[in-house]
Amino acid sequence: MTIQGSVHKFLDNIDTDVIIPARYLNSADPKELAKHCMEDIDADFTAKVKDGDIIVARQNFGCGSSREHAPLAIKASGVSLVIACSFARIFYRNALNIGLPILECAQADEIAAGDVLRVNLDEGRIENRTQGKFYQAEPFPPFLRNIIEKGGLMEAINA
Repeated sequence: MTIQGSVHKFLDNIDTDVIIPARYLNSADPKELAKHCMEDIDADFTAKVKDGDIIVARQNFGCGSSREHAPLAIKASGVSLVIACSFARIFYRNALNIGLPILECAQADEIAAGDVLRVNLDEGRIENRTQGKFYQAEPFPPFLRNIIEKGGLMEAINA
């Protein structure tokens, strides 16, 4: 599976309260959550993001509470992939549970906002088409690829 998109860059310790502020948690509707994704850190995020775009961050992306609303808001906003140097473990699991691909890549801090990436999820290979560089992330094992390709854990179980 290959993903290509433009990068929206964030730094360290992006917590779930920044990804989807708590004041919007009265809804579980993905479209409603998407309207408010990242608004406390980038008020224009939802206006700028296009289907297929990629979020890139540094350390500890998705820290904070264990809410599934955070990866759901990201996925519903049109983001096709999140790449970070590291993820909070509960965010990592929640993202995979809803079928949002995420990759840990030690060189994620070298990727800049606006760069265009082409990512082969099967190989974990990240091509920065803007900078002409390649990075390697750990590819997903087949059982996790199946969950992502099916759109989430429940869809994979029911398939």
